[in-house]
Amino acid sequence: MDIKLIVVGKTEEKYLIEGIEIYLKRLKHYINFEIYTIPELKNAKNLSFSQIVQKEGELILKLVSTSDKLVLLDEKGKQESSVNFSVFLEKMMLQGLKNLIFVIGGAYGFSEDVYKRSNDKISLSKMTFSHQMVRLIFVEQLYRAYTILKGEPYHHI
Repeated sequence: MDIKLIVVGKTEEKYLIEGIEIYLKRLKHYINFEIYTIPELKNAKNLSFSQIVQKEGELILKLVSTSDKLVLLDEKGKQESSVNFSVFLEKMMLQGLKNLIFVIGGAYGFSEDVYKRSNDKISLSKMTFSHQMVRLIFVEQLYRAYTILKGEPYHHI
């Protein structure tokens, strides 16, 4: 199973880029994982929030095929423990899923079309994090989930 993370806009903070790179190197031992970055919209200042969300949604959906499982990282999603997240990933692998795609939306969230296409929604916390920071948190949790599945000592229960 391949796992992809779609994000809107570049990660700008150096410390977040470095942290993400650490976990990307670690994840290579477990899975095929890639991050796809949708560029920020040009002339976004001249667009309404709903136009921005709609255009970002169109770009997100272009990266998703009909056979992919699409999971939104969304504040309205269900919250899972790290162990339960690892169980979810294992279940996806056992089902023979080819592509599991997670998406971190832009500053204004997801379009209605993206919500309709999604198969699931997960919230990483009741707290609000910047979209930049969520990228690092998610990649770390993905790594943690695979160490749980392998019974490695990274995660202490």
